Amino acid sequence: MSFEEPENLAAIRAQARAWLDENWPAFSAEYPDPGRYDPERARAWQKRLASGGWGAPAWPAEYGGRGFGPLEATVWGQERARAGATIPFNVVGFGMAGPTIISHASPEQKQRYLPPLLGGEEIWCQLFSEPGAGSDLASLTTRAVREGEDWIVTGQKVWSSSAHDADWGLLLARHDFDAPKHKGLVYLLADMRSPGIEVRPLKQMDGGAHFNEVFLSDVRVPHANRLGEPGDGWRIAITTLMHERMSIGSATGGYVFPFERLTKLARDRSPMGVDALTRDDLARVFTQKRILELLNARILAKIGRGQIPDAEGSIVKLVLANLVTDMAGVGMRLLGPDGSVMGDTGVQGAFLGGPAFHIGGGTDEIQKNLIGERVLGLPKDQSPDKDVPFGTLGR
Repeated sequence: MSFEEPENLAAIRAQARAWLDENWPAFSAEYPDPGRYDPERARAWQKRLASGGWGAPAWPAEYGGRGFGPLEATVWGQERARAGATIPFNVVGFGMAGPTIISHASPEQKQRYLPPLLGGEEIWCQLFSEPGAGSDLASLTTRAVREGEDWIVTGQKVWSSSAHDADWGLLLARHDFDAPKHKGLVYLLADMRSPGIEVRPLKQMDGGAHFNEVFLSDVRVPHANRLGEPGDGWRIAITTLMHERMSIGSATGGYVFPFERLTKLARDRSPMGVDALTRDDLARVFTQKRILELLNARILAKIGRGQIPDAEGSIVKLVLANLVTDMAGVGMRLLGPDGSVMGDTGVQGAFLGGPAFHIGGGTDEIQKNLIGERVLGLPKDQSPDKDVPFGTLGR
């Protein structure tokens, strides 16, 4: 078997490497790494990427991308990681909003929303989950009523990442309470500066406030900001959710601190030599990391054959959640009492933020149900309310 890279991929790798080698050092000198996430530094890097034609290589060329397929996108990701240029930015925008708009929006909507997203000018958030509709998202009760050329939206959303910084929100609401829960939904693009929107950050145990609860009181959303037809909301939301799970599972550079940092910590904390227990922990973490890489490669190969990934996104997300928590757990054990003090190792932040990976983007239990049904062929859970008019369910 030959592992030689095809000429087309080698050419893309050389082009990407040349651009990064020219631009990343200059950018780093202009915007030094402050040792923490700096949103303005991330935005500046996105603008530089976009100006060089690398803002979203997987997008079609007509929307500012390069039309990369999965293999080409993998090469670009590898080169970014090699250069150390993996600054997460607008994850909801690029991981969810962009693909959903490209798949379902009108030409006019694509022209309006994609260029400022690509150029780092507009941030997006997701307004899906509610206090009473998380894992069972189709049970949401946020109401959207058509009034002339507007939709009047009232309700509450929660766990909305980056809503406090967002310019736009992907909003799923119910317009028909007489239809079954999956069929009465409308998908809207909401201006987060609209009157009637109140965003309240939720303090996390790691000291951050990345999640929010969002209150909508008679918010006017123009009918022109609707994706698809009323009643298509669930179908379009599935596109968003599929990309959400894949983006969470594949973007390891933004979520997992480098394995090399963990091994260095082990050596620094073991002057007499790394003990057998720690070596076993490191081997387990490395194995999980490699499994995640191979799962992502499997997804890319499936896309490359023209097939649509299904339960693979759920599998990848489960592996990633376990990898994050296991890496952080090993790191905290190595730090010992020093782990109680926040430092610049990244371990403490990962340890405190790790539990969120088992919840966000669909809980572990939901992912296991999907895997059981779609991979193992197990029977689906009973859904007696599936075809019942939503308004009769007594909520």
